[in-house]
Amino acid sequence: MNFINSDKIRKDFPILHRQVNGKPLVYFDNGATSQKTQQVIDVINRYYQHENSNIHRGIHTLSQEATDAYEKARTTVQQFINAQHSHEIIFTSGTTGSINLVASSFGKKHLQAGDEIIISTMEHHSNIVPWQLICEEKEAILKVIPINDKGELRIDEFKKLLSNKTKLVSITHVSNTLGTINPVKEIIKIVRHHTPPSGEKEGEGAFILIDGAQAVPHTKVDVQALDCDFYAFSGHKMFGPTGVGILYGKEAILNELPPYQGGGDMIKTVTFEKTTYNELPHKFEAGTPNIVGGLGLAAAIDYMNNIGIANIEAYEHELLSYATEKIKQIEGVRIIGEAANKASVLSFLVDGTHPSDIGMIIDKLGIAIRTGHHCTEPLMNRFDIPGTARASFAFYNTFEEIDIFINAVKRAVKMLK
Repeated sequence: MNFINSDKIRKDFPILHRQVNGKPLVYFDNGATSQKTQQVIDVINRYYQHENSNIHRGIHTLSQEATDAYEKARTTVQQFINAQHSHEIIFTSGTTGSINLVASSFGKKHLQAGDEIIISTMEHHSNIVPWQLICEEKEAILKVIPINDKGELRIDEFKKLLSNKTKLVSITHVSNTLGTINPVKEIIKIVRHHTPPSGEKEGEGAFILIDGAQAVPHTKVDVQALDCDFYAFSGHKMFGPTGVGILYGKEAILNELPPYQGGGDMIKTVTFEKTTYNELPHKFEAGTPNIVGGLGLAAAIDYMNNIGIANIEAYEHELLSYATEKIKQIEGVRIIGEAANKASVLSFLVDGTHPSDIGMIIDKLGIAIRTGHHCTEPLMNRFDIPGTARASFAFYNTFEEIDIFINAVKRAVKMLK
């Protein structure tokens, strides 16, 4: 049993009340970005109208108010993912920015020729390309965990990839295309057990980064319980603003990594001979940050906490189960991604039609879904398909909207025959 009152919740999301092509909007593109609550919008407006000032650099009232609000937002994020310290929370531009930060700084510190990094077949391009770049630069080797036909990681094959040359494993928590929820806690335990000390520290094996962009909006994340070294996610996927994200990193690891970018606020002292870097988290936050993004993200977290993450997860599971059962009844539909453990993503193909044709037709009926390769082109090659049509759900969606969507897909199939 869950306690989601979708009618009440939907009143907090202004965009859900608009029409598209003369029809009430049905927004099933939450995997790409989520909609924003009025509470988040109000926080953004209030900051620019009443508090706008740069942070960490001023003694005047506005600057101190803005700084206090921003650092309070950092603490909100810390508590949300149960990090041990607030300075383990680094504000970034998003998951992509977070992964690039780790790839650059980690690569400079730890990678040498012949070292190995492991990712998986289902990774988003933002968890592939940064590792390719640093591997090319350092002459390291990128290895890929295969998946089965259901879209689940081959854990047996993963274990075979681990070696004394493995320096980092970077895995998505939830696939943005398949909806697969990967057993990240098990994966982390395997890495800890199977990788020998790297030589940097006694007892230290490979490092572990988890791409949590598609997980944090839908399930409870506890970074201390997971024991990951890094965890990355984006504000705009979890009902907050675009252009802001989080990199969590263990304090000891972040302290030893070199800065990612140079500029203001990441320094203690600067001379033409030498620069002394600032302490965490500022060492990794060069320049004026997306202040209002951080405040909006904290407001979105507060909103999710008020509903309850367990309630969100349970309700969205019901939505996914209902939609999956309904779409299976449409002749010629093939679901891509049938893992036993899934989050609220439904990717599918219709025999004899291109996914973009389905998307364009149902858009005319006011329904927003995503079509294409979803920035997971290697995954599409694995299934030998050009892409999929993807419906992705959030807690403000309803069973009635799913019925509208299913009828629209049926209509599109008939039109395309």
